[in-house]
Amino acid sequence: MKKIIHTDSAPKAVGPYSQAVDIGQFVFCSGQIAIDPASNEVLKVDVVQQTKQVMKNIEAVLKASDLHFSHIIKTTIFLTDMNDFAKVNEVYSSFLTAPFPARSTVAVSGLPKGVNVEIEVTAARV
Repeated sequence: MKKIIHTDSAPKAVGPYSQAVDIGQFVFCSGQIAIDPASNEVLKVDVVQQTKQVMKNIEAVLKASDLHFSHIIKTTIFLTDMNDFAKVNEVYSSFLTAPFPARSTVAVSGLPKGVNVEIEVTAARV
């Protein structure tokens, strides 16, 4: 049975989607951007600070699903500038521990609200 995940500890959706969908052993989290959930405002900061907020938002959605970072099996990182890869990777890896999930990183021409990074994750109860 499909269960919609929502928490006030993560940003409200900026469109017609859910923060996450829980189905069976899997939780599919929508992409998170650097929005402060308290103010629901985009953080106009550098990519390092944006990535930290993104990871905190992911953590909040996972927690609402009774999961944590160790449950992530796949991530996709979207960057508006591939030159930010090393900075984003450093922050990303500070939130996760080995064994790391599978991951893709892609450059895109733009992201919602003009942010520099968006990350989506899939987690599993295993």
